[in-house]
Amino acid sequence: MSPGSAGALAVTLCRDPRQFAALEEPWNRLVRGCPTATPFQSHAWLHSWWLSYGKEGRLRIVLVRRDGELVGAAALMLVHRPLPLLVPLGGNITDYFDVLVAAEHAGQVVPALARGLHRAARSAVVDLREVRPGAAAEGVYEHWAGARSKLTDSTCMELPTLPFDELVKRMPASGGQRVRAKLRKTDAAGIEEHEVTEQEVPRAVRTLLRLHEKQWRGRGVTPEHLRPRFAEHLTRATRRMVRAGEGRLTEFRLDGEVVAANVTLLSAGLSGGYLYGADPDLRTRKVDVATLLLRHETGRALADGRPVVSFLRGSEPYKNHWRPETVVNQRFLLATAALAPLLRLHESQLTGRGRAVNALREALPVARDWRARLNDLRVR
Repeated sequence: MSPGSAGALAVTLCRDPRQFAALEEPWNRLVRGCPTATPFQSHAWLHSWWLSYGKEGRLRIVLVRRDGELVGAAALMLVHRPLPLLVPLGGNITDYFDVLVAAEHAGQVVPALARGLHRAARSAVVDLREVRPGAAAEGVYEHWAGARSKLTDSTCMELPTLPFDELVKRMPASGGQRVRAKLRKTDAAGIEEHEVTEQEVPRAVRTLLRLHEKQWRGRGVTPEHLRPRFAEHLTRATRRMVRAGEGRLTEFRLDGEVVAANVTLLSAGLSGGYLYGADPDLRTRKVDVATLLLRHETGRALADGRPVVSFLRGSEPYKNHWRPETVVNQRFLLATAALAPLLRLHESQLTGRGRAVNALREALPVARDWRARLNDLRVR
């Protein structure tokens, strides 16, 4: 795409992975200048994901510069199944997508991003998944000149960052009493916390993934979490994010042995527990791992001044005990006027698939058990 302009803005399309790699410093400055950015928009996360999951010739990153400074970006890639689509970098292992917009230039950058994305989408539908409410991508959707549609996506749970005792008070009285009793038993066990250094990350990620597999054995572990490419990505991204203060890996040790570990991803606006592993034997010691992790995360978020502690995607029952706020991500479908029929076809496929999944869940509750067994078979 040849450079275009909007006042002092230049819009280009990056297809070269080497150019993307070289953008680390300006990209991270842009992340710091974009208040809606989540940890999943960091260069460390996206570039690492591309190295593990990207395919040659598919990179499509819209860049907006003002007097040479990067002030806007949309990190996408081209896929051909089930039809030609531009989709976010990060794939299914990424909880939030957003475009990056420098707040001080948002009035110019958002329309410029929309125009740049429009030119990039001449032969493909844009499918932006997991857009958090309030994201900068909402502005791109509003400025889109062509066909567009908005769907709901994953449910996320969030808590305001409060002292842990205040979070316990949000629960029913009986629930709060149980939490305090569990924590007394956890503290009596003598578990110690250790924040992993950058150099320790590779060893710590191996331990975390081993505990994660052990924890979920027989209950349907996500197969992707046990694949080498995921381990490579998580190790590489976590190491860079720990170095930059964008992530944290914490180990919980008992008698010198690591019995639980947790990766937390960080941005100015939130702290999100991404993946953890725990030894199932902790149950025999009456240690409630979820409560242990949440107490740790809320304490750190409070100390760091991050306003939200996010459970990220999923509405598992244990999250609801804390009376979190429910946040539903959005899915934006965008296309040029010429590709409007293709967008409508894609939309109908998505909504039809969603209705089928919901009907199956209602009619066949054991489907979840069969899925767990299938995942275990895939892992083996």
